[in-house]
Amino acid sequence: MREQTESTNTDAIELADSGAPQWTVVAADYQRAGRGRLDRQWLAEPGRALMFSVILRPGPGIPIDALGWVPLIAGLAVCDAVRALGVPAGLKWPNDVVLDGRAADGTAGPRKLAGILSERVGSAVVVGVGLNVSQEQDQLPIPAATSLAIEGATGVDRADLLGSIVASLRRWWSRFELSNGDAARAGILDRYRVECLTVGRRVRVLMPGREDSVGIARDVDPDGHLLLAVDPQAGLPVDTPVAISAGDVIHVM
Repeated sequence: MREQTESTNTDAIELADSGAPQWTVVAADYQRAGRGRLDRQWLAEPGRALMFSVILRPGPGIPIDALGWVPLIAGLAVCDAVRALGVPAGLKWPNDVVLDGRAADGTAGPRKLAGILSERVGSAVVVGVGLNVSQEQDQLPIPAATSLAIEGATGVDRADLLGSIVASLRRWWSRFELSNGDAARAGILDRYRVECLTVGRRVRVLMPGREDSVGIARDVDPDGHLLLAVDPQAGLPVDTPVAISAGDVIHVM
């Protein structure tokens, strides 16, 4: 684990571009310019979070369109490891690891425990994870953020947790590779549907450059898209859901 870096994803991208093999892992105690989805900044005090990136090299049998599953699979791996610590984490589509329930200030949740960012570099994919481990509430940037310690898992060894997440990711990735990127055949789609707290909720989806969409999240399809029954102006949701491939989801019910 590096003491500090600009961003583990940036470091891993450089390594991938130089030919580093699959399962190369870059971890850091502190990121000076950690990145999240939609160019957001990921901030954490040194030693308080687990921040790492993994290089994956999809085989030729996996279609490019299937790579949208990479961050969702990483979310499952983080959930596996966190639940082994007794923390009942779930997933907010597409790739936030969360705890159901209200934020610390009583506003709507869920409470965010970890975020995931995947980036393609040539034929490789770099997937980065930022997981809050030992922060107290006043050390987190927003009331809707949480940590393992706040949720009852104290004294967590970050190196052991990293090993647990990577081991779970390897298991899910092996199933994904063996199915040639078919998440349904690999059992990944069914498991994601079970863990996804977004399905069945009324949500608002924010998409850069487009008008927000509001409706009921009906399902996740075999491509990893969120199926949203959008509210027409008149009132009730439409019968045919719209497939959302990317966006920022807010649970409103």
